[in-house]
Amino acid sequence: MPVVRSSEAVTHEIHGARFISYAAPLTGSEELCAWRGEIPAGTRAPAHTVSREEIFHLLVGELLITLDGRTERVRAGDTVIVNAGSTLGVENPTEHTAISWVTTSVGLTAEMADGSLLTPPWAN
Repeated sequence: MPVVRSSEAVTHEIHGARFISYAAPLTGSEELCAWRGEIPAGTRAPAHTVSREEIFHLLVGELLITLDGRTERVRAGDTVIVNAGSTLGVENPTEHTAISWVTTSVGLTAEMADGSLLTPPWAN
């Protein structure tokens, strides 16, 4: 039975945010990936188009989520369903770090506005 201890989670930092990967092929998951995201106060992640569906659940704080050009204020306890092919932007306009939990399928990629492709190591 694969159990990923918090001390074994892999941390990645990109675009001003921290991603702590728990479930991925590296830890024994065959189909799904899951990570905790820490989005510091004032962070604005660049918009990106995702190749796979993501379930984004906000655990702590408040964020502005822009999905396909529509912006919503998301608060702790809210869940955003990001369909494959959607363009997602995340901003933390508050003075406190927001914490999220994201689940997706293995193989997620993100196309950035400049056309470059990001293959997040926490999702593969």
